[in-house]
Amino acid sequence: MLSREDFVFTIGYDGPTAVVDKQAKKKYGKLSTKELVEKGLYRAAYSSAVYSKESSELRYVVDSYTSLGDPSAGAGAGAGAGVGAGAGEAPLSREDLTEAERSAMDRLFGVFLVDVKRSISL
Repeated sequence: MLSREDFVFTIGYDGPTAVVDKQAKKKYGKLSTKELVEKGLYRAAYSSAVYSKESSELRYVVDSYTSLGDPSAGAGAGAGAGVGAGAGEAPLSREDLTEAERSAMDRLFGVFLVDVKRSISL
């Protein structure tokens, strides 16, 4: 299994090998799922939540992402709206994602937990 940082910043696969974004991993690899959301790195945040297998992290990412287009989520539209301190931050809940939500997010971000043992960094 890949390390969390390699999984979070995997940009594709070359056969049985994960291809990892070395620069993004170096810059953001130590951030938590919540910190990745706050930076607007939703694909990385979703990957982190999938890797952790914590339903609360998955719910947090989904709620934060879906609140981006909600004008009542905070002042101003665009990256980061609806997340962060004072911007109508999405609540952490223990509710599991429905199968439809999980499937939609997996397809949206192209993130699937696969058993890969090797990675290369570009």
